[in-house]
Amino acid sequence: MIMCGSIKDTPFWRYIKQPDEIGGCETQTANVIVNDADAVYRQAKAAGAEILLDIKTEDYGGRGFTCRDLEGHIWNFGTYDPWATR
Repeated sequence: MIMCGSIKDTPFWRYIKQPDEIGGCETQTANVIVNDADAVYRQAKAAGAEILLDIKTEDYGGRGFTCRDLEGHIWNFGTYDPWATR
């Protein structure tokens, strides 16, 4: 499960900065392993995500892309599962 929430005026969220407050940068990103990166890519584009790195098959065999959501956060989606090779 991945749980996401928008910024709020609470004690916890005072420790968080949105990307637009720090020049569009991130200090961390989520890497989400999916079964069908092409389907997620289409959904992300349809929902208005900004595609930062277009979908492609990597040299190591995974297929994925990188996007920025509507609040400016960067996400990586791909099919490569490092645990599957153990």
